[in-house]
Amino acid sequence: MSTSDLVRRLPRVLGVFAASAALLFAAACGSDTGSQAGDANQTVKIGVTDGAEPYWQTYKQKAQQEGIKVELVNFSDYNQPNPALAQKQLDLNEFQHLQYLADYNVQSNQDLVPIGATAVYPLPLYSKKHSAVDQIPAGGKVAIPNDPTNQARALLVLQAAKLITLKDGGNSLSTPADVEASSKVTVVPVNASQTAASLASVDAAIVNNNYATAAKLTKDQIIYTDDANAPEFKPYINAFVARAADKNNPTYLKLAKLYHDPEVVAAVKKDLGTDGTFKTNSESDLQTTLTTIEDQIKANR
Repeated sequence: MSTSDLVRRLPRVLGVFAASAALLFAAACGSDTGSQAGDANQTVKIGVTDGAEPYWQTYKQKAQQEGIKVELVNFSDYNQPNPALAQKQLDLNEFQHLQYLADYNVQSNQDLVPIGATAVYPLPLYSKKHSAVDQIPAGGKVAIPNDPTNQARALLVLQAAKLITLKDGGNSLSTPADVEASSKVTVVPVNASQTAASLASVDAAIVNNNYATAAKLTKDQIIYTDDANAPEFKPYINAFVARAADKNNPTYLKLAKLYHDPEVVAAVKKDLGTDGTFKTNSESDLQTTLTTIEDQIKANR
C-alpha cells in the first residue's frame, strides 16, 4: 500500500479501482515470458499503472543500453498487476507499496517479494480554513479516507501532526477505533473520493494526490505532510516486485537499481513532481519489512 501521489501515481496511495483493465489482462494471459537470469538482449515484462508517463521511456532506453529490452504492460485496475505476476504473465511489477503487497499476499496466499525500493509519496493534510496545524481548534474535525490502506496511513499522519493519539502507538493496520479519547480532534472517515469535497465542512482533510489534483487543491493548502524517513511510514515504500523464485535474478535486480539512475530520477521528478522521496533500502530490508507487515495482518484476522 502514497502521493502530482502516487499522484498521478497514486499509489502510491492505493485504492480500489474499477476493473477496466480486464482486456489488457486478458491480452497478457497465456504468454510465458521465460526470462532467464543473465540472458543478454532478453525481454522483461513489467506491469505498471502509469505506463503513459514519459519517464518510462527514459527508463527503457537505459535498460536497452544494458542489453535488456523492457516491455511495459499497463493496467488501469490496481487489482490486476499482482495476479498477472503470480500467474507468470509478467516478470516484475512496479506500482505498489509494501503495505498493499502484504495485504495481497496474505489474502491471496501468495509470496511475491520486493526486490528494489523506488520512492515514498506523501499523503498530505489539506485545509481551506487554517494555514497551520496548530490553528486547528480542540474538538475540530478532520476527514480521512475510509478504505483500510489509506485510513491507517492517514491516522499515522494525524498522529505525527500531534492531532490524535493512537492506542499502543498505532501501526499500518490502525483504525478509527484506535484513536484515544484524549485526542485533540475528531476523525471523520469518508469515501476517499469525498475527502476534498469535505474541506468545506471540516477543519482539514487527508486527501490522496489524485483527488487533490482533480479538486484543484494547491500546495499552499497543505498544512502537514508525513516524514518519508520516519519508521512508521516504512510500509509505504514503493517497490519493484518479483515472484519469490526470482528474487535473486541478477537481471531483475539490475532493473530495480536502474530506477535510481540519475537520468531516470530526473525524468521521474519532471513527470511526477518533486514531492516523492527516493528510497534505496536493500532488498533484504524490504523483504523483512514485508514479512513483519504480513505477520501483523495475519494476527489481526
